[in-house]
Amino acid sequence: MVIDIKEKVEIRPSTNDLWFFAYLPLAISDGIATPLIPLLALQHFGASAFAVTIIIAASAMSQVPFTILWGNLSDRIAHRKYFLVGSFLATGVSIILIALAQNLATFFWLNVVEGLACAASAPIGTMLLLETRQKRWWPKDIGLFGLISGLGTTIGLGIGFVWLFVLGLHQSPIQTMTALLILSGALAILAAVIAFAWIEEPSRRLARSSVAELVNLNRGVIERLRHVRSRVLNIVDLAKGKAERLPRREWLFLGALAVMSVGFDIFYGPFPVYLLEVTKLSDASIFIVYLGAAGASTALFFHSGLAVERNSPKSVFLASLGGRTLLILLFVWSPIFVILGYGSAGLTGWMTLLNGLMGVSWAFVSTASTLFLIRLVGRSARGRALGLYNAVAGIGSLFGTVLGGYLFATYGFRPTYIFAAIVVFVGLLLLVPIPFPVFTIRQRLVRLHRRRSARPSLSGPVQPFDPGERRSEPSHT
Repeated sequence: MVIDIKEKVEIRPSTNDLWFFAYLPLAISDGIATPLIPLLALQHFGASAFAVTIIIAASAMSQVPFTILWGNLSDRIAHRKYFLVGSFLATGVSIILIALAQNLATFFWLNVVEGLACAASAPIGTMLLLETRQKRWWPKDIGLFGLISGLGTTIGLGIGFVWLFVLGLHQSPIQTMTALLILSGALAILAAVIAFAWIEEPSRRLARSSVAELVNLNRGVIERLRHVRSRVLNIVDLAKGKAERLPRREWLFLGALAVMSVGFDIFYGPFPVYLLEVTKLSDASIFIVYLGAAGASTALFFHSGLAVERNSPKSVFLASLGGRTLLILLFVWSPIFVILGYGSAGLTGWMTLLNGLMGVSWAFVSTASTLFLIRLVGRSARGRALGLYNAVAGIGSLFGTVLGGYLFATYGFRPTYIFAAIVVFVGLLLLVPIPFPVFTIRQRLVRLHRRRSARPSLSGPVQPFDPGERRSEPSHT
């Protein structure tokens, strides 16, 4: 047999590299539990809209500091595998106990415990991937992680719909939802079994700060998960030493991000309560509405990246925020409830369409916002800026969830959602004055051609163009 040593052969993943598919049953579990947790609190325990949003916010709030803690501990103890397996296992057991809770206080605290348990899955899983795979595979693997997350969540929502619509048709809704949540916990335990069987301890160790920028570029595909599963690897570095000070326009961007994050979750915090109590949709129909946004975000995740690369991230960002402001106001248009009928299939379709369009807008918002920021800052400030991005978005989201629940319980859905649209629009207005350098490939080639034509003897090798670097002659939008 003759082997051509010049032929470029890709090394395919080995069986041991398939461990990251353990995240598939975990994502399916999340997809099932996302709408189910608030629905159980509402129907089983009679919780108010404010109580439901407190449960959601408390779970996410407990996860943020423990995400950093588990990541730091795994850096000091050379057993990342067991941290991850333990996280999956504890998550599954906690979900099963949540399903079996007998009162609202127990239900609340078990959600907090489950948030602590699953906090390790984001940073440790990412570091395991980077430490067990060759560097050239990183972009594809991180993209695969996002795809698995989106597909798993979508499949989980589909399972929830079929379970409630078919199996729960002639059974008690509480019993049906309890059994479904137990299935969600069992899937998380299955993820632990797969991880235990396939994960091997890495032979090398990486500093999380050294890969923070790459990991933060893995933009989330699903907006409203129960947990803030952001890969916060470098937030802990914000307190270490002196770093380059961020200019005013970066701070203005982060301020706009905080405002719009609050607006998003003023809307999405009480969203399951809105669907159940205002539109009178059934439990199965609510899963369909969530499925619309999850499917749209997943389908457009990679396409949105291509669209943003071809255009200015700022223009795409502003257009997406404007569209989402109008969409939020359409949820307030109550005459459609009477025309289509409360709880009807027609109203389910309308809500699914609107939430699907919200998912479309999120695919562009999440992609454009990250690229906007990394092209706005210098290379040396990128890691710190992205750490602040995660922190600000997370804090804004938590505050918006609680505020949305309070406003919904106090003033009703219409003032709450109108206020949410106003807050998102204010975030949009804060972005408008931020100067953003716009370069097109054609403009760049024309400049290089003119430079070479004018001084052919002095022209040196052309340096590759990096749109993330600052230039002295940008045009602005």
